[in-house]
Formats: sequence, C-alpha cells, structure tokens
Amino acid sequence: MAKTKDALKILERVTGSSEAVKAGIAQAKINFEVAQMIYDARTKAGLSQSELAALIGSKQPVIARLEDAGYEGHSLTMLQRIAAALEQRLELRFVPSRRRRIAKTRLVTA
Repeated sequence: MAKTKDALKILERVTGSSEAVKAGIAQAKINFEVAQMIYDARTKAGLSQSELAALIGSKQPVIARLEDAGYEGHSLTMLQRIAAALEQRLELRFVPSRRRRIAKTRLVTA
C-alpha cells in the first residue's frame, strides 16, 4: 500500500469503521473550524484577544478559549456577539450529509 500524507486518510485507516470515532472526529473538525474562524476574523480586524474581549464585554481568557481548537462550548449567542463587534454577519446553514439517505418505509397492514 502506498504511503499517504493525507491526515484524513490516515485517520480513517487508523480508526476503521467505528461510527463513534467518526462522529468524534467530525465534532473535533467543527470545533477546529469555528476556533479558526474566530481567530482569522479577529486577526484580519487587527485586534488582539484583549481588544476583542473588551468589544464584547468579556475578558481575554474567554477569547483564548474560543480560539482553542479543543474547546467544545461555542454558543450561537457568543458567535453573534463576536460578529457584531467585528462588524460582520454570522451565517449558518444546513448542508446535505454525505451519508446515504435512508428511505422511510411505511408499514402496510392487511
């Protein structure tokens, strides 16, 4: 088997087909993406963590925690406060799952 440097392929090979592990990885990916989004928006605005915290009425350690990829407590309210402080708009959307849809079946009684 050829070696790969693709982290997702390596994780899949290591974790196998465990749905629990796959769900955990998916959640970790979301946490990372939110943390990175906050960091990118803050640094693009030229703000320190302390400056952003002051704008949203919080403290610097809160921003540090929100920018930590391992943090799991991101709230919609906090994300909206950050977006408003950075004069941005927060967008959320639902996208189709990659999993195959399971057809709903009806029970037919005779």
